[in-house]
Amino acid sequence: MAEADRGGVEMDEYLRRMDAAGIERTFIAAVRCGDLNVKGSFEIPYERVAEVCAAYPDRLHGLAGLDPTRGMAGLRDLERAVREYGFVGAHFYPHWFGYAPDHAKWYPYYAKCCELGIPVMLQVGHNLVYSQERRLPSVGRPIALDQVAIDFPELPIIGIHIGVPWTDEMISMAWKHPNIYIGVDAYAPKHWPPQLVHYLNTYGRGKVLFGTDWPVIEPVRGVREIGELGLRPESHAALMRETALKLFNLGPAGDR
Repeated sequence: MAEADRGGVEMDEYLRRMDAAGIERTFIAAVRCGDLNVKGSFEIPYERVAEVCAAYPDRLHGLAGLDPTRGMAGLRDLERAVREYGFVGAHFYPHWFGYAPDHAKWYPYYAKCCELGIPVMLQVGHNLVYSQERRLPSVGRPIALDQVAIDFPELPIIGIHIGVPWTDEMISMAWKHPNIYIGVDAYAPKHWPPQLVHYLNTYGRGKVLFGTDWPVIEPVRGVREIGELGLRPESHAALMRETALKLFNLGPAGDR
C-alpha cells in the first residue's frame, strides 16, 4: 500500500476513489480486534460506523464486528447494530481471539446471524504480523468452516482474504457447501492463485465476492487488475456486484 494511505483517508477522499474505480457501494466493518482487556487490542465503535453510513446511505453499509469475550452483551450489540443501525452483516477475525471458526464461542453469534437474516464474514488463512510484541496464532484454516456450514446451512458464510496459504482448501469448502463463499480481498488480483481465478470464472461463478481490505488494496488498482484478468462477462458481473447484492439483501427487492 502507499505509505500515505496507511493511516486511512477522509471519507470524501475515499468516495472519490470509489467513483474513480466505478464502485457503487462499500462495506465498512466496525471491527473488534481482540479482548479489550489485553494490550494491543482495539475496536472501531459501532456508533462511529453507523454515523458515517448514515451520512452516505446509498454508498456505505455497516458490518458488525464480533467479540466472543463479551458474552450476552456482544449478542445484544449485534442485534442493535442490525435492527437500529441498519448494519447488513457481521464480521470477525478469528486470530485476534485465538478461537477457530468452529469453536463453541462463535456459535451463539452464528445463531444470532441466522435469526437476524444476515451473512457473516471472517478471515480465513494465516494471519500476518500486526505487532512485534504480540504474535497472533493462525487459527483460521478454511476447513474449520466445514462443521459450521453443516450446523448452520441457512447462514451465508464468507471466508475473506482468500485463505492463503490454504486457498485450495477454501475453494473446496465453497464448492462443497452452498452457503460458503469466498471474499477475494487483501491480495492484489494480479497475485491471485490461478486456481482461484479459474474457480470464480467457471464452476465457482456466484460464490466469490470482490473486496479490497482497504487500505491494503487501493480500490482503483483492485478494479483495474480484475479487468486485466480476462474474465467472462457473466463471471465478472457476479464477482463485482450480483453476488454481493444477493447475500446482503441489497438488490431491487431489498434495496436500502
